[in-house]
Amino acid sequence: MSDFCRRFLRDQSGATAIEYALIAGLISMVIITAAVAIGGGVQRNLENVETAVQN
Repeated sequence: MSDFCRRFLRDQSGATAIEYALIAGLISMVIITAAVAIGGGVQRNLENVETAVQN
């Protein structure tokens, strides 16, 4: 039993998985933020084109 406990305490694979999950979460937040910002710019450009076509 003590051997199992020592191996369990030394195991770093869970920490690595958590680190990868945090990195993936941060990357997805950056992508979502960029998409929202770009989407707003595209919408404004399309509205400007619509206004120009109507006049």
